[in-house]
Amino acid sequence: MNQIIDRRSLLRAGAVGGAGLACSSLFPAWAQTGSPGLIPQMPTLSGEDIRLTIGHSPFAVGGRTGHAITVNGVLPAPLIRLREGQNVRIHVENTLDEDTSIHWHGLILPFHMDGVPGISFPGILPKTTFTYEFPIVQNGTYWYHSHSGLQEQSGHYGPLVIDPADADPVAYDREHVIVLSDWTFLHPHALFGKLKQQGGYFNRQRQTFGGLIGGEEDLARTMPLEERVMWGEMRMDPADIADVTGTTYTFLVNGHGPRENWTGLFRPGERVRLRFINASAMTIFNVRIPGLPMTVVAADGQNARPVETDEFQISVAETYDVVVTPTEDRAFTLVAESIDRSGMGRATLAPRMGMQAPVPPLRRKPVLGMKDMGMGGMDHGAMPGMDHGSTSMSHGMRDKSLVPDDVEVGVGVDMIAPMPVDRTGDRPLGLEDEPHRVLTYHDLAPLTPFHDKRQPTRSVDIHLTGNMERFMWSFDGKKLNEGAEPIRFARDERVRVNLINNSMMSHPIHIHGHFFELVTGMPHGHPIKHTVNVMPGGKASFDLTADAPGDWAFHCHLLYHMHAGMMNVVKVRPMDDEGEAA
Repeated sequence: MNQIIDRRSLLRAGAVGGAGLACSSLFPAWAQTGSPGLIPQMPTLSGEDIRLTIGHSPFAVGGRTGHAITVNGVLPAPLIRLREGQNVRIHVENTLDEDTSIHWHGLILPFHMDGVPGISFPGILPKTTFTYEFPIVQNGTYWYHSHSGLQEQSGHYGPLVIDPADADPVAYDREHVIVLSDWTFLHPHALFGKLKQQGGYFNRQRQTFGGLIGGEEDLARTMPLEERVMWGEMRMDPADIADVTGTTYTFLVNGHGPRENWTGLFRPGERVRLRFINASAMTIFNVRIPGLPMTVVAADGQNARPVETDEFQISVAETYDVVVTPTEDRAFTLVAESIDRSGMGRATLAPRMGMQAPVPPLRRKPVLGMKDMGMGGMDHGAMPGMDHGSTSMSHGMRDKSLVPDDVEVGVGVDMIAPMPVDRTGDRPLGLEDEPHRVLTYHDLAPLTPFHDKRQPTRSVDIHLTGNMERFMWSFDGKKLNEGAEPIRFARDERVRVNLINNSMMSHPIHIHGHFFELVTGMPHGHPIKHTVNVMPGGKASFDLTADAPGDWAFHCHLLYHMHAGMMNVVKVRPMDDEGEAA
């Protein structure tokens, strides 16, 4: 049975929206947890005209209070609930002393409504109001966030759900929106400055001499001594999984820290739809509900063939919808563990408020391996360019013959993966040996096939490059606004884009204004997405139909990677007489 927002819910939502900052001291987060009926109790805005106010608010978590940039005074921002087929006008008032913006992540709309300053519109100036207006041509789970500076890290993000015009193919009795995010009391620009000074500043799990000789039990168990010595010789850290970790981050579920235990209610036997949104700045989460299988029914807002799993990894900016059916009158812990195991977001699903279930301890920290170095799982001794004694190029990138012609090598590129392989079917980092089921991209298939059945007429290689120690990030060795040529597609062109990760970090790559088919080679079909997580030292390809004219952002969705330069512009133009984008 589908959800309908009743009049009482709309009045409650309107009160939150209208009160704006006046409510911030009472409800700095989505403080009303649980739902006694079918309607989740959260600030919700709907209709043809929606008003949002961007401003400053205090935000409290874990017994401390900090400064946030919020929408209508709440963190996350209010849930915007729309219906496929309607038109919407969203009036955004900027009360800040700096420019702001809102990008409607995953929405198909005219490019000048996409909300990226300097690419699709000028931004929203201080003390002004900008009106977004566009038709709703899709349904599913999406979100919205600032694309100005580092405001997203400070709380400027919120969920967006679009109900289908026709019957929903997903059957469920109740739903909860689950917004995962990361919070720091550091000013985002101070945090970025620390990363620029020392790329591994927040990594408290780095390899030490004790680990090298086997004194650290975890590392000694997970990596042979020969490999540990090799990593040391190359001055590379196998524990460098996340740039920003639980040493400064508190991991939030709907704005609540682990101790605050956000709770979503259910009645035993109900089918509960959980709409997961990873609105983090930098954190990839591994999600599980011990004792409760999850059936994945949508990815990035697109309906998928149902597939049951026990755990999935959700990269930054991805969304997954799952259905769970708890039959017992007991609580279940929802665990969102950071990819580096430095902390977790935690919530509870329960029949009644106040119930809790055991919270599992953090699992053993993962370490990078040969595949993550782009060595395709092969013996490093047989690989070219791995003369560890040479210092001509840092971090194992010794052989210039390995450098692709379209990559500009300089101080901003510290390694080239010698033999990257397609990793879309690999279990995510740290979950390789879990005894339970773990979702991979190869498990996903669209409920309805992609509309364009044509084969690509050309391919484009894009290398994901960086210098981890200096925290420099780019595409093809070129940062945005520093020599990067726009990526040009002819309108309605069918093109294959090959993402080649020459770094040892995961990169969630997002294109604005389009969906693509992620190439998995699976006979059941290719998943339709707007964001793909490219594993360390790996490759991922997608087929794109460039059917949206205009200028679109294309970037890594790790906020500080984008801020450091891992971003470009996709220009979709009519085809000229030579068959190329004009």
